[in-house]
Amino acid sequence: MSEWRNWAGDQRCTPSRIERPATVAEVARQVEQAAAAGSTVKAVGAGHSFTDIALTGGVQLRLDGLSGLISLDRDAKQVTIAGGTRLFEVPALLEPYGLAMENLGDIDHQSISGAISTGTHGTGLKFGGIATQVRALTLVTGTGEVVRCSATENPEIFAVARVGLGALGIITSVTLQCVDSFMVHAVERAEPLPGVLESLAERNATLDHFEFYWFPHTQMALTKSNTRHTLGGLPAGVAPLSTRAHLVDDVLVSNTLFSAICRVTSKLPSAIPRVNKMASSLTGNREFGDLSHKVFATTRTVRFREMEYAVPLASIPTILSELDAMIDRLGLRVSFPVEVRSAAADDIALSTANGQDRGYIAIHQHIDTAPFEYFRAAEEIFRAHSGRPHWGKWHFLQSKDFESLYPDLEKFCKVRDVLDPKRVFSNAYLGRVLP
Repeated sequence: MSEWRNWAGDQRCTPSRIERPATVAEVARQVEQAAAAGSTVKAVGAGHSFTDIALTGGVQLRLDGLSGLISLDRDAKQVTIAGGTRLFEVPALLEPYGLAMENLGDIDHQSISGAISTGTHGTGLKFGGIATQVRALTLVTGTGEVVRCSATENPEIFAVARVGLGALGIITSVTLQCVDSFMVHAVERAEPLPGVLESLAERNATLDHFEFYWFPHTQMALTKSNTRHTLGGLPAGVAPLSTRAHLVDDVLVSNTLFSAICRVTSKLPSAIPRVNKMASSLTGNREFGDLSHKVFATTRTVRFREMEYAVPLASIPTILSELDAMIDRLGLRVSFPVEVRSAAADDIALSTANGQDRGYIAIHQHIDTAPFEYFRAAEEIFRAHSGRPHWGKWHFLQSKDFESLYPDLEKFCKVRDVLDPKRVFSNAYLGRVLP
């Protein structure tokens, strides 16, 4: 069988066989056969997780055949889409009805089922992760049963299944709560980091969407402030990026040139501090507006590994200071900026924002650069501040480490025991992180 790799290219597996179901009945049949044979099944989407969460030596189900719009309730602004639908496909499905997803992350190549299963999120304290937009979902359980759940139908399953890690079943459809189509006014500026941190609480509280990127070895940050507007309601003079500006800024500089620089500096790490100082002074400083999905999502062709932790908002300045000191103490050279975002609290059992508004700090290393000394040292800092790791990004925690982080973990595992009694969906990752 052919080898499967994730987007970053460093997680690999060889499934016993690959199936491409086109109907829910076909998914159920594959699960029933695996359960009867004592084998395992793992559904895979875009492979954009950095962990081994998608790996399997059993049957791999590729859900691209389960894609597209299933139904729509225009009055309720709710749409049901197939589980294999990619996020970048959703805007075209919603556009004829004047609808949009409430919020998105900065990457939109994940499948909707994969995105919610791992807790994918955007930024903005008024908005939760993508899973909070889910109003119902259908999944095939480990016995091959097709179960629909919502706040009123199988609510005990719904309470845990929106961020389900693929442990509860295979999601075949998702009902999303949408909003009317809207525009976003984007302002990007390079600013001194101390001033950004001093005003962070105010910006998070007053701006619709705020994030920033700190360049290690410097005291500079690239800030991104996004304000929501109705269609046609952008401020005078604010317009979409020109084709030339998009090609230069987002394709050539942010991807092609940045990738080339990372490859060079991976062989010459002593140059990274100087390169970061130059990059922090040259990037940013632009203003534009467009449809929401065109602003939220960006093109990413540079291959990297990533770790991200959800942390208490108030601890962000301290954590960044400790990261800076750690990088200097260990003599590390870090070319990728550190990304800082936020999201609203929710009540989803294994959501990283369960019970509390959260800040998110993401660290990266180019795929050609060994990341683990940096990642392990950073994780010690994140854990000291009660951080919760993103389920789809690098971390080194074991099941015992999650007991104090998630008060509803036992509830999640009890539902898993009912839905997947034979562990048809299990793999090494789930065996590591779940009791």
